Amino acid sequence: MRNLLIAFGVISGIFFASCTQKSTSKSAEEEAYVATEDASNFVVITEVVPDAILEIRYYSTYNFVGARIDGYLEPTALLTRQAADSLKVVSDELKAQGYRLKIYDAYRPQMGVDHFMRWGNDINDTLMKPYFYPDVPRDSLFDLGYIARRSGHSRGSTVDLTLFDMNTEKEVDMGGTFDWFGYESHPDFGGNPETGEYTGICNSPSGRTITAEQFENRMILRRAMLRHGFKPYDEEWWHFTLINEPYPDTYFTFPVKQL
Repeated sequence: MRNLLIAFGVISGIFFASCTQKSTSKSAEEEAYVATEDASNFVVITEVVPDAILEIRYYSTYNFVGARIDGYLEPTALLTRQAADSLKVVSDELKAQGYRLKIYDAYRPQMGVDHFMRWGNDINDTLMKPYFYPDVPRDSLFDLGYIARRSGHSRGSTVDLTLFDMNTEKEVDMGGTFDWFGYESHPDFGGNPETGEYTGICNSPSGRTITAEQFENRMILRRAMLRHGFKPYDEEWWHFTLINEPYPDTYFTFPVKQL
């Protein structure tokens, strides 16, 4: 694939943060970076992790936008070769415990990030508010830090995932849904993720709670990911990035489809 290396000043992205987190500073947004459409070091996750289940939310309409996201041409998931190889080790460990990995999102192209930004600016679009952000005012998503101008997913070594129980043949109950905007998505909601201790302490403004079993389910996924080279994200229990990601300063632009 022909490389298109371009210096950009701003790239759009999305992340979900705590309600007290400040939005990205202007200087950070204007930081230069490199973008490219070169997919030569990317692989389809299921070719490396054949047991993975794909539920690519941004290819569907069941996501916080309520529409298929630009750049998701096929319901597949891509990662850099290094991240996929590490995920394979995670999968093998969890499979021995009776679980399979379920992938919601992995590599996210720039055009998808741009779609999120356009949606974020349309404060009248509240179609999916009851399902993903009922406690957050629609016009506060930027100010509260839920939408920013950069996505680590576009660097190709970040994955959003959960567990699937092979015995019950159901998704494991994590006490919250993927892409929920709020405290309930934080790894420390109801416990200490560093020690794995359930405390029952929840900071939900709406009084939501999490059980000891649901918290432990999150920890099962977290421990396996951390053991095999991934780092967690403080605001999302489902979000992990390869610590030694091969492209820490590069943001890719090619669409999501079979390679």
